[in-house]
Parts: sequence; C-alpha cells; structure tokens
Amino acid sequence: MSESLTTVAYLGATLLFILSLGGLSHPETARRGNLYGMIGMAIAVLATVLGPHVTSAGIPWIIGAMVAGGAIGLYAARTVQMTQMPELVALMHSLVGLAAALVGYASYIDPAASSHITGAEKAIHEIEIYVGILIGVITFSGSLIAFGKLSARIGGKPLLLPGRHFLNLAGLLIVIYFGVQFLRAESIQAGMTPLIVMTVIAFLFGIHMVMAIGGADMPVVVSMLNSYSGWAAAATGFMLNNDLLIVTGALVGSSGAILSYIMCRAMNRNFISVIAGGFGTGGGKPAAAKGEAQPAGEVVSVSAVETAELLREAKNVIIVPGYGMAVAQAQHTVYEITQHLREKGVNVRFGIHPVAGRMPGHMNVLLAEAKVPYDIVMEMDEINEDFPDTDVAMVIGANDIVNPSAAEDPTSPIAGMPVLEVWKAKTSIVMKRSMASGYAGVDNPLFYKENNRMLFGDAKKMLDEVLVALKGS
Repeated sequence: MSESLTTVAYLGATLLFILSLGGLSHPETARRGNLYGMIGMAIAVLATVLGPHVTSAGIPWIIGAMVAGGAIGLYAARTVQMTQMPELVALMHSLVGLAAALVGYASYIDPAASSHITGAEKAIHEIEIYVGILIGVITFSGSLIAFGKLSARIGGKPLLLPGRHFLNLAGLLIVIYFGVQFLRAESIQAGMTPLIVMTVIAFLFGIHMVMAIGGADMPVVVSMLNSYSGWAAAATGFMLNNDLLIVTGALVGSSGAILSYIMCRAMNRNFISVIAGGFGTGGGKPAAAKGEAQPAGEVVSVSAVETAELLREAKNVIIVPGYGMAVAQAQHTVYEITQHLREKGVNVRFGIHPVAGRMPGHMNVLLAEAKVPYDIVMEMDEINEDFPDTDVAMVIGANDIVNPSAAEDPTSPIAGMPVLEVWKAKTSIVMKRSMASGYAGVDNPLFYKENNRMLFGDAKKMLDEVLVALKGS
C-alpha cells in the first residue's frame, strides 16, 4: 500500500472514530457508534500493516501478536460479567499506558529512529519520548490500582500519607531535573539513567495518586484514566510520527477530560479536589447508632408482597438503579417487572444519576443489556422535577445518589452534590441488603423518612418475589 493510500485510509478511520464518539453520546445510537469504531479500527490496522513502513519480515510477528491479543480480548468479552466492566476498563487503560511506555523506550534505544535528526528536531523527539513514557507509566500504575479498588482487591478507603502534596511536588521537581539531564545526554547509555529514574518516580506517583482517591470518586477516576490513556496514545503517535495515533489519542484524551468534568459536576466536586483525594471510605460502614448524630425516625420495613401491592396501586413509578442491582444481576427481573406494570397501564420510568455504579454509563449499559426501552431511561436532570407527582420511587441498590443530606445538611461530606430526590415521591422503597452506608461511607437519612419503606435482602431474590406477587394478582 502506497503512502498516499495509507493517508487516505487513516483519514477515513479518523472520520469513523469521530462518528463513533458521536454515536456513543446517546443510548439509541450507541450500537451504531460501536460499529463505526470497530470498522475504523479495522481500517487503521490494515492500513498500518500493509503500509510502506512495515516490511514483509515483520508481518508474521504482527499477525501473531494480533491473534494472541484478539484471543485474550475475545475471552475477556465472553467471560467478564457486566458487574466487572469497570475494572476491565481500568485494566485496559493500564495496557495502553504500558504500550506507550514500551514504545517510548524502543524509540529511544533504536538508533535508526533518531540517527537522521539533529539539533532542535532531535530535542523535540526526545521530549516526546520523555513525556510519552511519563504519561504512559502514570496511566499504567494508576490504572492497576484503580483495577484493584474496583474489584475490591484493594480497599476503597483513601491512603493519605503525611505531606503527600509535598511528596508529589518533590517527585515533579525530580522528574523535571532528570528530564534536563536526559536532554543533555550525549549517548543512549547516558540517557538511560535519567529515563529509568523518571520511570520509577512516575510508577510510584501513579500508585500514590489513585491510592489517595476515595472509593466515592472512582467514576471520576475511571474517566480520568481514560483521558490519560488517550494522551499516552497521542504521545506514542508523536514518537512514531503516526498522524492517526496522534488524532485518535487526542480524541480519546479530550473526550475523557470532558467526561471527567461531567462526573465532577455531578458530584459537586472539582478535579483538583478529586486528585487531592480523601473522599470516600469504600462503604460497608454501618449507620450510626441512635443518639450519634443519626437522622431522627424509625425504619419501616416491607415485604415483597407489600411492595408488589404498592406498585400495583401506583400510576407513576420511577425506578432508580444502583450498583447493588449490578451486583445482584437483577436487571432482567427489573425489566420483567417494568414490562408487567406497563402492560397494566402504569407509567414506569428510570432515573439515572451520572455517577451511579462504578463507571460512567454503568447503569445505562446494564439496562440496555436487559432490553429496557431507551425512551423510558431518563437522566437525573430530566426526571428530578417529576418525583413530587410520583406514586412510588423504587431504589434498587443505590445509596449516595439518593441521599437527602446532599440537599439538606450543609455539614455533610456530600453537601451540594446533585442527587435524585426520591424522598419527594408519595412513597419511596429502598432495596438493600442491610443498613450499611454507601460507597462514600455517609449515613443516609432517607431510610428514616416517614414515607420511606425498606425492602431488605438480595435484590434479585426480592425482585423475583415481587414479580411473582404481581403476576399472581
């Protein structure tokens, strides 16, 4: 394939990637967006493999790597549960970072890569390598820690070292110092020492950065690492002089940054405070005992049969799904209940908080998998005003995103965070296994509201019982 034909193929792939991002902006076009992305990537890979920069001797190695990687990807796609998607995404981000770092080292070690350039051009190329490895290694180690937190292999509680900000500043100054030494190196051997020192510091910084971020901020972390992986890919493009990698990396990096901003806004947090860490304990903390700043009131529990009766008599129902629904794999039963109620003339809709679950769009993916119609799945801003006219608001495994403290208690850690105002419905039903607090480790006064009912137990089991009761009526 000629250079000009490769360029045309890259342009076509770029357009498809842009169409893919546009399609992914709405659930109804997401499937089409994924298809555009896959076609674009297939074109990009073929154009690269068949392009003028790949020799015939290298093609068998490339094909072998593609077969191995494809097999691993296919296995992961078939075996990973929907509840494990956030940690899978974090793991994939780590691979992008690792690839960027390895490409950076290969570009520096390979004498053919820079032997033909001198002066300012050589300095720019070495800056690209240094920054590319820096971003790549931070993405790699940070994503591994995020994977550990999301999969519960590492606790969600933030690790706040004494003087952590000074440690980060010291690390940055050391990286800059060794960056200068790297640019002044007269040989590859001399440049390897500052490069390795920087790599170690970047690796430790990635670990420290994500370890200091609390569990409640993990949706922001996932989108942030998504952005980092894009900039790492763009840096790789600069190192390899590959326009498509630069453009694609910039698309991913900028879209991830925008998504991070949206997530921060949804939590009433700013990006710097998220990076500074400290919010969220990982959940599991029991609600405070009576007399210890606990919201006033008593918890009123209901049975599955009573829940079915409330749903049966309702005209307007809003269902708020959370991570508990994902863990219980209850989305299919939720769909059956929804379908049954709609057949009886009940207006059923879903309210989705931007940070529900463990990654952006987590609940939307689960509901789409269960065939819930897109037109009844509403964003928080679209549906919040409708709660006063709602007969039953049913919360399935969510906690922090329906916490009234955000709106009513200025001293709460989540004060000011936009939440779904389910307590304004005539009756709210919260499905939980226990009275434990949510992922942010903050008590929820919703449980003690006079119009609230608690349905304790595994979400899948209890919803199955609700469905049987509904159908038996």
